[in-house]
Amino acid sequence: MTTTVKAYGATASTEELKPLDIQRRAVGTDDVKIDITYCGVCHSDIHTVRNDWKGSTYPVVPGHEIIGRVTEVGEGVSRYKVGDLVGVGCMVDSCQTCSSCAQDLEQFCVNGATFTYNSPDKHLEGLQTYGGYSTAVVVDEKFVLRIPENLDEAATAPLLCAGITTWSPLSHWKVKKGDKVGVIGLGGLGHMGVKFAAALGAHVVMITTSPEKGQDAKRLGAHDVLVSKDAEAMQQHLGSFDFILNTIPVGHEMDPYLGLLKIDATMVLVGAVEPLKPFHGGSVIGGRKRIAGSLIGGIKETQEMLDFCGEHNITSDIELIDMQHINDAYERVTTNDVKYRFVIDMKSLK
Repeated sequence: MTTTVKAYGATASTEELKPLDIQRRAVGTDDVKIDITYCGVCHSDIHTVRNDWKGSTYPVVPGHEIIGRVTEVGEGVSRYKVGDLVGVGCMVDSCQTCSSCAQDLEQFCVNGATFTYNSPDKHLEGLQTYGGYSTAVVVDEKFVLRIPENLDEAATAPLLCAGITTWSPLSHWKVKKGDKVGVIGLGGLGHMGVKFAAALGAHVVMITTSPEKGQDAKRLGAHDVLVSKDAEAMQQHLGSFDFILNTIPVGHEMDPYLGLLKIDATMVLVGAVEPLKPFHGGSVIGGRKRIAGSLIGGIKETQEMLDFCGEHNITSDIELIDMQHINDAYERVTTNDVKYRFVIDMKSLK
């Protein structure tokens, strides 16, 4: 049995998003049904809609930064009840048996995680998963997250992707009080990296090509601003960073940033899912430096991030839009004309 719900999606890579009707499965034993109140807009949504990464299957209904209220639970559900404020991030299932899942790293599921949209749907044969640009969703309780009630609902939505994407590397590499942390790029990811690193007690330096972003970076919690085009300033910071979070979303020169790291320090890439420009081997050899990558986070880690946000009152800086303005929002995201994430008010679809 399925239920028809309203949604917005694309039926081809060259088409704008438009109203669609999609099917949601009936609530199973371990399922939670969620009335979606807000959904964040991620650059990954745009890449998938436009088939930039290839492999998109249409229709695509994006959205993996989902906030809502529980409206129904299966008889086996123990973690949630009707009325709870919950979230759904980038995944809605995984095999739960492989070595990665056993370590709470469902995003690296050996047998393939089921992502919130554009993945084969295990429950509806022949169909794919549809995301949060819709009025309701049904998800296994293991992949539902509890949202602290003190946080602003709309501004919490981007934590389910932008938040965990930046929190996970800071947590994994154990960024702590007193560390000098650089955050490259002040966008949807970078602004969350600044907030988290500052809340962890680090000395945060915003690294940007734009001096104009400096004031806003400091409002978000940065202690200093380093303009990467300023050769003299870059020279002054050489070999001084304990950790660098690199959120640049496109291919770029690596050498200037690698020079900023201390011996044995790490730069983690979270933005550029595409080829990088060649870098000099000496940039890492001469200091035993590390370049690493990080992909979102597991469910346990995502809940830890949300709980931290509840304790420290951390949310994203957002611009709230109606569903009917999503195509304009996509164009603005691609020209960096948003501070710092769009969030859809799903009342506009109901």
